[in-house]
Amino acid sequence: MDFEVLKPKVAQILGQEEMDRDLKLKNLCQFLSDSVSYYNWVGFYFANHETKTLHLGSYVGAETDHTVIPFGKGICGQVAESNANFVVPDVSAQDNYIACSFTVKSEIVVPLFVNGVNIGQIDIDSHVIDPFTENDERFLEYVNQEVAKLF
Repeated sequence: MDFEVLKPKVAQILGQEEMDRDLKLKNLCQFLSDSVSYYNWVGFYFANHETKTLHLGSYVGAETDHTVIPFGKGICGQVAESNANFVVPDVSAQDNYIACSFTVKSEIVVPLFVNGVNIGQIDIDSHVIDPFTENDERFLEYVNQEVAKLF
């Protein structure tokens, strides 16, 4: 996958002035899901640091019951505490994994920073075992740098 060709479209989606932030993020999620064959669920969680919880924002893919996740719980909750990317090649091998669907085989979560503060994350589930590479990480870091400009 050549992520470089996707970057201009990411910037274009997020730069549309006539749309509110939630719609921009929803359109971005749809674009990523449509553009990368193994991005089967794409969404954003946002942190509430007072309650130490993550709250589901815009997403595309199967509905999820996990709309609020405590810090430390699951992959997303761990990223809220670690401030580091987390790539899970095979979710069945993870002890602290919150199962969303039996179709999910792998996951990548990349934190979203605004002014040095982890305000949330992009979360991507895949129906394929071990599809994510360092290129996915770098691309999603770029995506989050662009998303951070909305805050």
